[in-house]
Amino acid sequence: MAKPLVAIVGRPNVGKSTFFNYICGKRISIVEDTPGVTRDRIYAEAEWRNRKFTLIDTGGIEAYSEDEILQQMRRQAEVAIDMADVIIFLVDVRGGVTASDNEIATMLRKSQKPVIVAANKVDNVGEPPVEIYEFYNLAMGDVMAVSSIHGLGMGDLLDEVFKYFPEEKEEEYEEDVIKVAIIGKPNSGKSSLINRVVGEERLIVSDIPGTTRDAIDTYHEVGDDKFVLIDTAGIRRQSKINEKIEKYSILRSWNAIERADVCVIMIDAQDGVTEQDTKIAGYAHEQGKASIIVVNKWDLVEKETGTLEEYRQRVVEKLAFMQYAPIVFISVKTGQRVNKLFELVKFVNDQACLRISTGMLNDLLNEATAMVQPPSDKGKRLKLYYATQSAVRPPTFVIFVNKIDLFHYSYERYIENQLRRSYGFEGTPIRFIHRERDRET
Repeated sequence: MAKPLVAIVGRPNVGKSTFFNYICGKRISIVEDTPGVTRDRIYAEAEWRNRKFTLIDTGGIEAYSEDEILQQMRRQAEVAIDMADVIIFLVDVRGGVTASDNEIATMLRKSQKPVIVAANKVDNVGEPPVEIYEFYNLAMGDVMAVSSIHGLGMGDLLDEVFKYFPEEKEEEYEEDVIKVAIIGKPNSGKSSLINRVVGEERLIVSDIPGTTRDAIDTYHEVGDDKFVLIDTAGIRRQSKINEKIEKYSILRSWNAIERADVCVIMIDAQDGVTEQDTKIAGYAHEQGKASIIVVNKWDLVEKETGTLEEYRQRVVEKLAFMQYAPIVFISVKTGQRVNKLFELVKFVNDQACLRISTGMLNDLLNEATAMVQPPSDKGKRLKLYYATQSAVRPPTFVIFVNKIDLFHYSYERYIENQLRRSYGFEGTPIRFIHRERDRET
């Protein structure tokens, strides 16, 4: 099931970023950044008491500001609040209760979500300062004292957050059902694709970004193959639609991506690959999901000799971190190539589940190191002793070496290319885990 989502909200300068960074640095393993994908990352994967969750830093909410950037930050926070399972309302014990704090409290009460008020900048051990009691006037329940800088009170706060996590449930679908997340920026044709596939107006389709409010599951069979299509939600509500808020709609795709076996990344052929598309695709990549890049509305593009290949190359350049993903050009409106899509979904799902025997894997490793010698540094050369596959979805390989520092990224990429050349793995990322071991042991 999807991980619980915890949103941090509050006015500017109460220490949200420091709070977020403290938890990220101390409690959480964050998926490594992909260059050019997550320059303004506002989320991280966390784990507390053996339960993983997603943490969102929303940026400051300034209730009465007419500044365009601050208004966008407010809208972003509203999207996060709408999605969150638990909300941490961060306030500044030194600044006292402000008009913005009161406005945010009103917003949070309307959300009817569990809210924990955390008074930040309580930097001394012992009894909390008397100033903390002013925040009880917000009528949001108990106020917890924390220090983002020193980490005081963080464990108690996370224990309180943990109480509100939804109960873990078993997967509701059978094992042979392939879960397919249809993801992409608003108005790229996600709902229209599902309607075309199932042959009925199952989902509301509109040109207005944000028509789809929740992730909707649609069961579909093609021959003996079973699929569940997850149509990801768009913007929070029509009254808040603004072209600049599209950058935040990635929040709506997270849970669907986490639930999915395969991600179909919808690109609007007229717009090309936008920054928003790059972020959504980047999250699917980081989560290790098998993916297909689908360029929709291809019927609306003026074509001449070489148009398709030139467009394909531009997509590859923009999504360079996802070169393993096949690219398909379709038109949901005319049905062009839509019928081939599920064959490809089934194929990349099978590729993501592919297992290589340890013997065959080490034969490939020996051949690869014989063709291209491993790198060396200061007279010390990397030695690859042994490899084994530890997981699928995504295919994950553990490689035992003499010195991890010598295993340069470029040589890892070479090993990955050899695996793909020999066994395919089309449509799926490949992960490597390095283990250091003395030769004698």
